[in-house]
Parts: sequence; structure tokens; C-alpha cells
Amino acid sequence: MKGKINTQWDLSPLKSWKNEKELEEIRKEVEQKTNSFVHKWKKRNDYLTDPTILKEALDEYEAWAHNIGAYGNEWYYYSLAIELDQNNPELKSRFTTIQQLSTKLINELQFFTLNLAKVPLFVQKKFVSSSLLAPYTHFLERLFAEAKYLLSEKEERILNLKAITSYSQWVHMVSGFLAKEESDIVNEKNQKTKKNFSEIISLINSSHKKVRDSAAEAFNDIMEKHSDSAEAELNAILLHKKTDDELRGVSRPDLTRHLSDAVSSDIVDTLLASVKKRFAISNRYYELKAKVLGVTKLAYHERNVELTAKGKKYPFDKAVKIVLTTFKNLDPDFYTIFSSFLKHGQIDVFPKKGKRNGAFCSHNLLCQPTYILLNHTDKLNDVLTLAHELGHGINNELIKKKHNAINFETPTSTAEVASTFMEDFVLRELVKDMDDEDRFYIQMTKLNDDVSSIFRQVACYLFEQDLHREFRKKNFLSKQEIGALFQKHMSAYMGSFVEQSAGSENWWVYWSHIRYFFYVYSYAGGLLISKSLQSSVRQDPTFIEKVKEFLSAGLSDSPKNIFAKLGIDITSQKFWHNGLDEVETLLDETWKLGEKLGKVK
Repeated sequence: MKGKINTQWDLSPLKSWKNEKELEEIRKEVEQKTNSFVHKWKKRNDYLTDPTILKEALDEYEAWAHNIGAYGNEWYYYSLAIELDQNNPELKSRFTTIQQLSTKLINELQFFTLNLAKVPLFVQKKFVSSSLLAPYTHFLERLFAEAKYLLSEKEERILNLKAITSYSQWVHMVSGFLAKEESDIVNEKNQKTKKNFSEIISLINSSHKKVRDSAAEAFNDIMEKHSDSAEAELNAILLHKKTDDELRGVSRPDLTRHLSDAVSSDIVDTLLASVKKRFAISNRYYELKAKVLGVTKLAYHERNVELTAKGKKYPFDKAVKIVLTTFKNLDPDFYTIFSSFLKHGQIDVFPKKGKRNGAFCSHNLLCQPTYILLNHTDKLNDVLTLAHELGHGINNELIKKKHNAINFETPTSTAEVASTFMEDFVLRELVKDMDDEDRFYIQMTKLNDDVSSIFRQVACYLFEQDLHREFRKKNFLSKQEIGALFQKHMSAYMGSFVEQSAGSENWWVYWSHIRYFFYVYSYAGGLLISKSLQSSVRQDPTFIEKVKEFLSAGLSDSPKNIFAKLGIDITSQKFWHNGLDEVETLLDETWKLGEKLGKVK
């Protein structure tokens, strides 16, 4: 790639105002355009019976979603800015303000989808079969599927407003507490050095035992320090979810997730059951890792410890080169999209105090840029994380090219396919020209990622199910009860070669996944599906065009139908077991290679 690489976000495309007066003018324009739609359609019923009139209404609704949204630029700007400085009180104030204004506008528009969702069955069939409404068919199908769980317009408004105080503020409180934390950690030279929370998490996986043990001790102290706050937070959001589900008449806590993802509960249950049956694979992986490290059991924090040859480092410029080469070989569009992200400041690369830990890819309106957050610390896994988040970014950009704003989204059930697809091809690029020793270590890294994405996330989902089930029996769970449930499910997938050691009972405190309710199945499903797509591309490179069709599909059809077009039956238990067989085969090969090299002790 030619040109400068920007390693910090450039949010200037979103901040189009120079002062408060201009910001107020922008808000007035957003309100005016929103109210214009409301005034035109709220008191009308003709769009609820006539496909031609509904097409007009949906076109106008799509234009609003494309260009305006609920305070699109302002909301998106502050939602991102706060991720870089989580403890900035001014940003918190502004973000809360725009959240409230945004919720108000969404409430004003809610009549439209609520009225549509509740049209009689014979009208639903007429709309879904209308060629005139073809660009919106799946949008309508999803509305009709969710209709029985929707409340009145006034009740839905109340629930939207309640979510800010009963959910969002609680979650942001705990993540904000954690982002403030710093601690002295022993470095590789046996010197104490102050590290922020994101850096501490990264150092837990260090190949140097003193470093990882020091980081784990600091991490456990931080988790214990905030466990009481997290106990209150988790009980609050569990009650929030329970209340919503009871009001809506939802039969199981994860059903609303399945409905929003347009995936049947039967498919998710089949995936969960298939992976749980194969927990022996992850158990054996940790047995192998313990043998390689020469220990009887791994400490809990050592489950992800780096196993690397010759202390290899992957600075960001080197990681960029590896990923660009991989993408160029796969498809020129992938290369072009990544290059554009680098050029236009759409990736924030390095950790700093106050910045959110981990990594994510964010998008909002179809007309706005995609942004990726990283915390790159020159580790092999950071290269794979870059590829993973770029998979999401490429997914977003390809949908933009093909679909309208209503279809501009990826359901959770398929969101992780693109990310794991890109990640695995980058890993294959890293393996090229490696000797047996390097190949052994990189296969161990790959197995670690597979175990984390498939088995750990399914264990997390099962933990979530238990959390909600037990909470609904007792109406309060102590941090000790939460910790016991957590260790039960972590132990099941890790097996007897990982200690559920003192301190591990609190690791749920920082696990953000459980705050966003039942989406982690998508990591397991996404990786297993992507393995099928990878295999097809390796056998026939032209199949990448089919992959791009999937990546461009967005919300235009159900995941089941999208994958059926690619010859994949995600309703079949056999399909999931085929993917799990691949993981087991890699584990067998790596074990034998370790024995050959004398790594297995």
C-alpha cells in the first residue's frame, strides 16, 4: 500500500459542526425531517392495505434511515469518542444527552413498524408476495415474526426510555470503572512498570511466566475490587430483561435474540448441543497445552498463554503487510477496502489509558464510515484480531454497495462468518514457508482461537442460560452464586487440565458479552460456517464470488436461505459436526507434530 497509514481515528467526517449554534441547527434539521415523515403517515391507514402506497412509505422510511437516522452524525460521533476516553465526564454528558434525544425520535417513528407488524395475516401474505415490495420483503417478514411480542406504541416508548436507566447506564458504569484501572506489573526484565487495564489483559497471555502471573494477580485484584458493583449491575440488567420478557410474553430469554437474527431457536439449540457433545476436543487441547508447558495443570489465566517460537513480534506495519497480502490474493476489493480504512483514519490502533479494551468494528448509517478499534501490542494474536475486525468492516462495505439502508446490517447469526473467514486465511499466510517448529506454534495458536471461538463461547451461552434461569427463580443472585455458575460452565469446556483457581470465579465481571444477551452463539456458528466457505475457496478460488454474494447479502434474506444458496444446511447437526471434525483433525496433527519435535512433555 502506498501513502501514509493513520493509526488514530479521524472522526472529522462525523463532526460537521463547529460550535453549539451549528449543532443546534443540525438537530433541528434532523427533527424536522423526522417529524415530516411522522406527520405524513401517522394518521393514515392506506399504507397498511395497499402495496403501492406502502412502497411509497417504505421508500421514504429508507431515505430517513439512509441519511438521517436518530441524530446520526452526533450520536455516532459521541458513541465513538467515548470509547477512546471512557472516563471523560463531558463526553459522558453529551452522549447521554444525544441518547435521550435519539430515543425520543425513535419513539416518534415507532408507530410505523408497530402498525405494519400487526396487519392481518392475509395482508401480510399480500405484502410479502408483492414484486413491488421485493427490496423490503425480508424486512416485512421479520416484522411479522416479531409482531406477537410487540406491545402498544405507548408501552414500547416506555420500554425504550427505561432501557437507558435500567440497562445502558449500569453497563457503562462497570466498564468505565474498569477502564480507569492501572497497576504495577513485573515486566520481562523483572522491573515493575505501570500498565493500564487493556495492557494488563494483554500481558496475562505473555509467554513469560513472571509477567503473566503478575498481570493475573493485578487483574484478579481489579475484578475483586469491582465485584460488588458488577453484582448490582448484573442483577439490574437481568431484572430489566426479565421484566421486558414478561411484558412481551416471551417464552425463553434468548428468543428475542433469535427473532432479531432471523434464525430459529431450533438451529441455535442444534448448534449448542453439537458443540457441547464435543467438549472432549477442548479438554484435550488444554491437556496438550499443559504438556507443552510442562505442568500438571494450567492456571486459569494460562489457558490463553502465548506459545511462540523465538519471541516473534508483529509490529502494526508488519501486521498490515501480512493482511494486505492475504486480501490481495483473495480478492482485490478486500485489499482496496482495507487500504482505504488505513488511509482515512478508520482504525484506532494502540492502547492508551481510558480507551476501551479489546477490539470491535462499528458502523451506523449507510452513508457513514466504518470504524475499527484495536489495542495492538505486537503479538501474533493482534494480527489475527486485525484480520477479524476487518472481516466485519469488509462485510459492511460490501452490503453498502448492494442494498438499501433497511437491509444495511448483518444479523448476529451470520456476523462472525466474515471475521473468522478473513482471520483464518491470514493465519494461512503466516504459516507459509515456516519450519516444523514455527508451524507447531502457529497451529497451537489456531487451536487456541478455535477453542475460544467455538467451545468457550458455547460454554458462555450455556452460562447465560443458567444465569437467566436461576435469576428468574430467585430474583437475585449473589456474586458467589454467579461465580459458581461461571466456574461450572468454564470447567465443563476446559476439563481437568485447567485449574478453576482462586480469583477465576470473578472473571465474569469484565466479560462484556454477557451484557449483550445471547449473541455469543454467533462466534461458534460463524467459525464453523466459515470453515465450510474456506474449504470451498481453497478447492476453487472462483468460489470467492459466492462468498462475496453472502458478504453482500445483509438483511435481504434469512441466514438459512442465504446459506442454502451456497449449498450449506445450517439446520443439520451433521453440518456442525463436520466443522468440529476439522478442529479435531488439526488437534491430532498438532499433537503428533509436538511429539515429533519433543514439545509434548
